[in-house]
Amino acid sequence: MSSGASDYRSKTFRLGRRAALAAGGAALAMPFVSRAGFAADAVNVGVVQPLSGANAQFGINSRNAIEMVAEEINAAGGIKSLGGARINLIVADSTSTPTTAATVAQRMISQQSVVAVLGAFASSLSLAISEVTERRGIPLLTMSFTDQLTERGFKNVFQIVSKGSVLGRAQVEDSVALARENGEEVRKIAILYEDTAYGTSQAEGLRAAAKGLGLEIAVDEGYPHGITDVTPLVNKLRISGAQLVFPVSYLNDSILIVRTMRQQGVTIPTVGGAAGYVIPDFVQALGDLADGVLSIAPANYDQAPEYTERFRKRFGYFMVHEAIEHAALMGCLVGALEAAKSKDPAAVREALLATTFDSGWATVMTGGTVKFDATGHNANAFPVMVQWQKRELATVFPAKVAKAKAVWPKRG
Repeated sequence: MSSGASDYRSKTFRLGRRAALAAGGAALAMPFVSRAGFAADAVNVGVVQPLSGANAQFGINSRNAIEMVAEEINAAGGIKSLGGARINLIVADSTSTPTTAATVAQRMISQQSVVAVLGAFASSLSLAISEVTERRGIPLLTMSFTDQLTERGFKNVFQIVSKGSVLGRAQVEDSVALARENGEEVRKIAILYEDTAYGTSQAEGLRAAAKGLGLEIAVDEGYPHGITDVTPLVNKLRISGAQLVFPVSYLNDSILIVRTMRQQGVTIPTVGGAAGYVIPDFVQALGDLADGVLSIAPANYDQAPEYTERFRKRFGYFMVHEAIEHAALMGCLVGALEAAKSKDPAAVREALLATTFDSGWATVMTGGTVKFDATGHNANAFPVMVQWQKRELATVFPAKVAKAKAVWPKRG
């Protein structure tokens, strides 16, 4: 990993003085390009991300990717079907609070005439924003996991990743397959999950997969997001007899769970639920304790290095999955704008549904193409299993996209 991984938060897009426009302490930033005369022919794109609060590192990663792709599009001549109109990002800080996310999205739509909104990493934030964008007829392009996003009959939500329940099922099924390849037959598992929309949705998939495979769930424990003491959870895990543990958690929780397990000598193979398990902070905090930890992921940077290495070169750390997915969403939006030949949100929505996105940044998603079905879900999405090996994340399953062989953790 690049030596820049430890300080990547400092490589952020700095907001201007007018950043105090939003409610609840959120920042509605000025457009990231302010060249005279630019705004008149620009395409305003809303970006709502948690740039402060518990999920700030994910929001910053996401914004970095969106900014990079937008700058590449502008440097290449903008939206050609719109006479070279440039992408103009309107960036807002949702904090990590759903109410604030909805407030800044509402203000952005009312004041900035955005054609679409990209956001907002955490499922609870995206659900809140989707209520606003649906009422206003504005496409919301998201990489949040929760199944609810595209199962409520909304017409303006576009979800590029596998749903949380699908990720949860794959988390179990892929792990059992890897265990079998390494001579272990799994019969008993443990599930730990944080209690937001992301954790509960993915836990449902874990349970469904376990039931389908006839596995006993020895531990099935939810916990509050931001928990400060996981010792009781780890104690239950130690005496459970579980052969695999599936934690679904954001960054701070993921670090605490793995560190506590290792400190207490619990060496059960650990398979994370993406989020906190697949970003540079995880390995930076845990060092060698992270080695061998597996995780499900909706995308991984080793699938399209010709694109993702641009991100590492610019920001000093590998392109994490939320950055990959937001870059792909930006690529799909640009493709839809080209096809629509219009800045009308309704026309953009129709183009998002009608187009197969098979070029540019859309190809960094697993499968290499993006096609949104009638519900707004990417029908081509599928999860991959990744593993920390020598401080990099390697795709190890399924075989058709694997870039390295899984190292099966030894259980003590």
